[in-house]
Amino acid sequence: MTISLNGEKTDPQGATTVAELVQVLNLPAPTLLIEHNGVALHRREWPSRPLSEGDKIELIKIVAGG
Repeated sequence: MTISLNGEKTDPQGATTVAELVQVLNLPAPTLLIEHNGVALHRREWPSRPLSEGDKIELIKIVAGG
């Protein structure tokens, strides 16, 4: 399967849900905002949101500061 991750084609490495993708990529979940096919997701939706061929995922890392 191939998905678009922040505009680049990539293999989700066996991940079948958004939550699994976050784990596979070893990303810190509390600092992420995720958009799946143009829809912003709440963290509680990640485990039930399946990945499919051609999906578009945008990951945005939140950084605190001033």
